[in-house]
Amino acid sequence: MSYKTDNQDTPITIKKYANRRLYNTATSSYVTLDHLSTMVKEGVDFVVYDAKSGDDITRSVLTQIIMEEESKGDSLLPIAFLRRLIGFYGDSLGDFVPRYLELSMETFANNQEKMRGQIGGNFGGMFPFRQVEEMGKANMKAFQNAMDMFSPFAPGSPGGQADGTQGNGAAQTPPPGGGCQDAGEADEAAELDALKSQLDAMQRQLNKIANKDTE
Repeated sequence: MSYKTDNQDTPITIKKYANRRLYNTATSSYVTLDHLSTMVKEGVDFVVYDAKSGDDITRSVLTQIIMEEESKGDSLLPIAFLRRLIGFYGDSLGDFVPRYLELSMETFANNQEKMRGQIGGNFGGMFPFRQVEEMGKANMKAFQNAMDMFSPFAPGSPGGQADGTQGNGAAQTPPPGGGCQDAGEADEAAELDALKSQLDAMQRQLNKIANKDTE
């Protein structure tokens, strides 16, 4: 059964009721998490709202789908990855983790057809572990290169010197008196703002890398 509709410009609205039942307003029918999982795999866009409060609960429902898939034994999330992810909650870098993961998955997705071609074309359809592993390493290296290129602390970047130090060439000395803490906070805020803007530049760089790999 396909869940795709002719009009994909507007996401399908799913309502979740107090009895945990999910209602697809486009088909006027109740659906399950398995149905929503199929919709995601088919590229059908949808949003989920709490029927009573009207809150957008799409994130929590998608998380439920992942938990359901993981419980079936077809696990995609390594334990080490989950531990590291949990460690970033409440961390100062936590705001950048979602963007980093999005860019990583986008790079991987841009190369998925090439990977599927290698899986089907090598060794009579046997899984080519070495080729895919090398491709994965190449993708991660390209991503890391992009991270280093646009890092505010990298040599040659706007926030770093050629020798890897930060600043505009002058010695970085704290201001006298009570201005030290304020200056430090201002510098930290400026670095975060610079990193946010550089994430956009990094995404453009990754898109160029992915397009080059698929040519």
